[in-house]
Amino acid sequence: MKNDNLVELLKTGNVVIPIYLLRNYKKLGINIDEFVFLMYLDSLKDRIFDPKSISDDLDIKNTEVMNYIGILSDKKLVSIDTKKVDKNIIDIINLDGFYSKLGGIVKDKVNSKDVDNSNVYELIEKEFGRTLSSMEYEIIKAWLNNNISEELIREALKEAVFNGVSNLRYIDKILYEWGKLGIKTKEDVEKNRKKHNSKKNKEKVDIDIDWNWFDEGED
Repeated sequence: MKNDNLVELLKTGNVVIPIYLLRNYKKLGINIDEFVFLMYLDSLKDRIFDPKSISDDLDIKNTEVMNYIGILSDKKLVSIDTKKVDKNIIDIINLDGFYSKLGGIVKDKVNSKDVDNSNVYELIEKEFGRTLSSMEYEIIKAWLNNNISEELIREALKEAVFNGVSNLRYIDKILYEWGKLGIKTKEDVEKNRKKHNSKKNKEKVDIDIDWNWFDEGED
């Protein structure tokens, strides 16, 4: 049965849902209401399980809250764990099952036929020292689908690492700037670097000449 209150929650913008998840939530074996409820749980900062607070936030009955928890628990997406805090026992919402299944969906998507089955994803993860998020996978996929070669992505990654920056926005900016300059291959990148270095060296020489002339003029 469709819950209009949960659908309205999407319209308010209080729960932010990445477009990737919205397109693939059915692969989790849940309907749209269960998905929105799951996204609400994911948005909670302290993850303390308080049925009364949840029912108030979502404007649904307490029995509905428990029903959603039961469904998501049966599907191994959510569990309620107990934790001791200052001699008090509290219930904590555990979403490890959801994250695990989501990771599986992302990897299946990456390894599917519609994506270049390269190791560029693993390379970026290795350089960043962490696992890529589902949204980051989608960004990389978009690069490849827009005919940006793996070779060029590798060079942009090198540039980012050299400058001590470990995020895809920076790499995306590099690729964008290279695109404006018509840089499409590793050779193009190297030519651009040599040109840039040559310009820097020329500016340095000009400065040195001016300084020496000024210095000698004072004698």
